[in-house]
Amino acid sequence: MTRDGSVRAALLAAGLDPADTERAVRCALEEDFRYGPDVTSGATAGTGARAAEVVARQPGVLAGVPVALAVLSAAGLDPGAAEVLRADGGRIRPGEKVLRVTAPLAALLGAERTMLNFMTRLSGIATATRAWVDAVAGTGAVVRDTRKTTPGLRQLEKYAVRCGGGANHRMGLGDAALIKDNHVAAAGGVAEAIRAVRAAAPDVPLEVECDTLPQVRESLEAGARFILLDNMDLARMRSAVALARGYRGVRLEASGGLRLETARAVAETGVDFLAVGALTHSSPALDLALDLAGPRRG
Repeated sequence: MTRDGSVRAALLAAGLDPADTERAVRCALEEDFRYGPDVTSGATAGTGARAAEVVARQPGVLAGVPVALAVLSAAGLDPGAAEVLRADGGRIRPGEKVLRVTAPLAALLGAERTMLNFMTRLSGIATATRAWVDAVAGTGAVVRDTRKTTPGLRQLEKYAVRCGGGANHRMGLGDAALIKDNHVAAAGGVAEAIRAVRAAAPDVPLEVECDTLPQVRESLEAGARFILLDNMDLARMRSAVALARGYRGVRLEASGGLRLETARAVAETGVDFLAVGALTHSSPALDLALDLAGPRRG
């Protein structure tokens, strides 16, 4: 298999779009090389090949290994010379080696920061997601992300959520409809907004954001079967769950103001999903580093 073919296969196996990943990777590399070649590495690293290892500095959940291989390929290195030591989605411990790369050192150091930027960011999201998933384990509730993603990195960040055991909400504005307060205001009411969306896109999944129990009732009576409970306290969530039991096939999603320490209590109200924007907009990066290994060659 060709170098690009092996990367493409790894990305597809991870459920990632190769073209979108390559775009993100090349944009990131361009930020570093826009002003010229890597002066420091070119002066100090020589031309010989060296082995280097990506090592965890703190515990967490790994994500981004296929993206790291895409970085190597885009930087002109052979990802086939990389040895994957830990798979995405696995828990990692401090000191654990997750990826080993043998390549010309100057070029490898030039790609180091871009590779680590992706891996630390995505692993941080996966780690945070796993904490939420663990918090609601056994309740039947599913932790989902939102569109509060870093511009240009949505598919990668949503992949990291999956690595952490979470599920993805809609990827964009066209694969599902979400009626929010401004849509309700524009249409003239909840029922009117539901009718308008159903008329325009009858086959698209539809979810309605509700701030109050009367809105929940109106949405259900208008035929909505996926309700987002926005910024409701536990008592109102339980009331919404009880109300929804009178309608067939309803799913409820809690959103807004959710905190990890109260995640289980929210899940135990009977909602089906917890929508957590913080997974992608506020997760801290997981500390990973690239350490040289073995003697210098050439």
